[in-house]
Amino acid sequence: MSAEPRPHLVAVLALDGVYPFELGIPARVFGSADGRYLVRTCALEGPTVPTNADFSITVDHGPELLARADTVVIPPFDTGRITREPPPALLAALTGLRPGTRLVSICTAAFALAAAGLLDERPATTHWALTDIFRTWYPHVDLDPDVLFVDDGDLLTSAGAASGVDICLHLVRRDHGSEVANHVARMCVVPPWRDGGQAQYIEHPVPDPDRTGTAATRQWALEHLDEPLSLADLAAHARMSLRTFVRRFTDEVGTSPGRWLTAQRVERARHLLETTDLAVEEVASRVGFATGASLRQHLRAALGVSPAAYRRTFRRAVPTG
Repeated sequence: MSAEPRPHLVAVLALDGVYPFELGIPARVFGSADGRYLVRTCALEGPTVPTNADFSITVDHGPELLARADTVVIPPFDTGRITREPPPALLAALTGLRPGTRLVSICTAAFALAAAGLLDERPATTHWALTDIFRTWYPHVDLDPDVLFVDDGDLLTSAGAASGVDICLHLVRRDHGSEVANHVARMCVVPPWRDGGQAQYIEHPVPDPDRTGTAATRQWALEHLDEPLSLADLAAHARMSLRTFVRRFTDEVGTSPGRWLTAQRVERARHLLETTDLAVEEVASRVGFATGASLRQHLRAALGVSPAAYRRTFRRAVPTG
């Protein structure tokens, strides 16, 4: 009888000035994955860590936990503590992780990764309000302030606050498939994924009161994914000109209608591959891709795998409880 695989160890590094809300996200999300993860919090110095609120926290583990972790998550810290050069203890911790450790930042924690040189020539994101200073300090980072998170393999960065939920759910989905991630999302009472990116949250002038949005059309599109929807179809449903529709959609969602539609079709295809025995051609038809070859192309572009490989990996990852 084979032994049960050990849980994936997630070390959450609490830095001085940590935001309590984001600090609790990894334990809440990964802890809802039916024992697949073990989440532990650590600090660099001493058991007491001041937060950005009116209280401090006591942490049971020190930096030695980082050497054993499979994934290290760094929640954000008070912007008043952001420095161009990290403290020596933090620099040593970030550059001393064992090879293969997955490193994740939430919001301002991207500054710590960038200061340590870990983001040089790599894609990343952080809170949209800090874009200018980030680019000034770290011009060698390929910063994208419009997205909720960036997955660059062993190094992931996310935007502010609730995007920490998005990136943790993404990791559950990446590790165990969308069925497990959907189960976790239901336990946390959050959507399995959010449309678009940060762009929809950036402060803009207040729109005209009579300006029509695109939410109803997005919902309609989700109900008709199996149909060959064109931009003209979407604009007609929204009762807008094509140019106006594309502009408003992008303003609201943070991505173009075409990219959004493809992402929804890929997500629906993942669900069908995990939960049914439908042939690839049938899955493609049900999600609106013209052929199985088109589905293979889009799935490989999004995930780097074929439909068959994806199905083999994740069909056994569905929660049984």
